[in-house]
Amino acid sequence: MKEDGLIVIEDLYKTYYLEGVEVEALRGVSINIGMGEFISIMGPSGSGKSTLMHIIGCLDRPTSGSVSIESRQIKNLSNNQLAKMRSEKIGFVFQSFNLLSRSSALKNVELPMIYAGIGLRERLKRAKGALTSVGLEERMYHRPSQLSGGQQQRVAIARALVNNPSIVLADEPTGNLDSKSGAEIMVVLDKLSRQGKTIILVTHEKYIAKHANRIVQLLDGNIISDERVKKQ
Repeated sequence: MKEDGLIVIEDLYKTYYLEGVEVEALRGVSINIGMGEFISIMGPSGSGKSTLMHIIGCLDRPTSGSVSIESRQIKNLSNNQLAKMRSEKIGFVFQSFNLLSRSSALKNVELPMIYAGIGLRERLKRAKGALTSVGLEERMYHRPSQLSGGQQQRVAIARALVNNPSIVLADEPTGNLDSKSGAEIMVVLDKLSRQGKTIILVTHEKYIAKHANRIVQLLDGNIISDERVKKQ
């Protein structure tokens, strides 16, 4: 396997123990993801999609195997170093938005920068810029309950982008949205891809997956196909 990818995964295994029962979530996964790729990961429930996403996102550690991000082996990093990598290198977008219900869109987008110790003036500048980039400049002071599902997900994308990560992990980002709102979110992700962000998208929907340049199919913890997408 080439060693020059932004993310290089070799012979990855992840085993969980649930009520004394051994569950192999990943069984020898190897994949190389290059800088600026837009990749979709597909598979049925239990195929290992979310586990792979969590390990790439430094939210979990593998049982065995090798994972490197920007040539750094994550197994060699302390918990504090992993947290720093998540903060600086990775932006997360989840199906359920995960917004603070009593805070405005602006305050929600500011949150990662508060954790990063960034001053108020710079936080406001970056948060406003991120919300403007996803078309929400007129909704900055609205709370999540005052926004549509699609608008809430765009707030979540703005929050994911505010620390300028090189990698965006999107776990079923259209799963809670109607088709129109889902299409709007994919327009945003397509734009980010054209700007050079590396995007890893987990989805059940083939029409969503086809926005990517590459589709990886998982089944029972194994990669069963890895194909380039032919754009129309």
